[in-house]
Amino acid sequence: MDANATGPTAVELFWTVPQPDDAGAQTADLFDWQAAMATADGLSLYETALDSDGLLAADNTCRIVCERHEDWAVVVDDDVELVSAKHRDAPYGAYTTINQLADDGGIAHLFNRWHTLGEKPTCRLVTTPGLSGTAQDLATTIQHLRALRMSGLPLATGEEQQKPIKDLCRCIRQHTKPERLPALWNQNSNPREPTEEEQAQVARFLSMLVIDHTRLPRGFVAYAAANMYAKPVLERLRTQAAPDPVWQAVHDLMRVRMRAAGPIPRGKLPAVLAYKPGTPLPSTADLERADVSRIVAMTDIDIAIRTAIAHPRGFQPLVPQPRLSHLSVKMNAGHCGDNSIERAEELHREYRDYWRQRLSGDPAARAEQARLRRRLHRVSDEAAAAASNPTIQGRALWRELQRRVDDLPEEALPVGMDADLVLGGICDLTSECKVWFSERFDVEGEIARLRTQRGDAS
Repeated sequence: MDANATGPTAVELFWTVPQPDDAGAQTADLFDWQAAMATADGLSLYETALDSDGLLAADNTCRIVCERHEDWAVVVDDDVELVSAKHRDAPYGAYTTINQLADDGGIAHLFNRWHTLGEKPTCRLVTTPGLSGTAQDLATTIQHLRALRMSGLPLATGEEQQKPIKDLCRCIRQHTKPERLPALWNQNSNPREPTEEEQAQVARFLSMLVIDHTRLPRGFVAYAAANMYAKPVLERLRTQAAPDPVWQAVHDLMRVRMRAAGPIPRGKLPAVLAYKPGTPLPSTADLERADVSRIVAMTDIDIAIRTAIAHPRGFQPLVPQPRLSHLSVKMNAGHCGDNSIERAEELHREYRDYWRQRLSGDPAARAEQARLRRRLHRVSDEAAAAASNPTIQGRALWRELQRRVDDLPEEALPVGMDADLVLGGICDLTSECKVWFSERFDVEGEIARLRTQRGDAS
């Protein structure tokens, strides 16, 4: 049976059939990866919608609908493509079995949504691992069935296609609740042996499925996505603009819509007289309008791209303001890390607070402070000699100082002072330019330069 011959269109079913659940909770980095892959789809759809002059038609209706039925859907006129995005980290390896594709790859869920939507949408799995073993056999079967469907031929299968189809039937049954299976499937008295009807339905599904298993892993998106996905669009627009701000602008847009946080035309205004007598059921357009916060139209992408081209600095990462204390400037010159500098400044403040309190009421505190300073001078001198590699001098010196103050006997320390607070004393000497994490330089001149730079940035 050709499900596309009669009845409602794929897009009508997409909006009128309720989805069983909404988006599940995900960690932020995996969510960002999904948003990035949806952004790549949006840019691809936008690029194909441009005319020969690089302009988008005002009446273009192509759009990405986020988190409805699947992770997102590509909607063009009456056609819908459901997209499931599944990231797998490198230790997972390739998909080697059909069961992995059905479960970890989400193909069983895709089949369920495709069936519920009247077998009208096409489907796509976007993922990172490659394919091998029986998973590759299924991919070969998909290519065979797709070629038959697109040629208008019956979906005939030989022995080499029948085994992957039967295996997928079993996996779909295993990973789908009985109430969500097609009605005919629940009439099968021997679930381990798929019926001809089950195999025929799965064959139709496979003819509508694409497995895109070559997407960027999440660790590479930040470095490669702009050139891979945004640069071709800019070339089509015949502009030399940098791709990174454009990618960031569209990615930010997609991330917001995937959280259903886009603009709502009526805001939170209540529904008034919405269900008065004679009110018809909502149309497809009404249902789509109610879910507009999830939709990324091509006009949205067009505005984001052209805004990023005109104002690229608005989409670039914020440059952190330079630290201007003597301690931070000197540690930065020694290539100490940000975390080390933050810790050093905190220990420095605590060290000074300690002596401020001791000196206010203890006559012997000043002599004890001077004795500790002399000891810390010696510790820093010995640590600098031990960490004499000029290329890593600052980082190595910081580690060596920490080790040496940890070794100081507790009885040699002032009352109430631990090793971390003693390290704050080293930081105090550094702020007075008595300890260096690099070669000596003009600290005041460097601070003046940074002040000027910060003024220019603001």
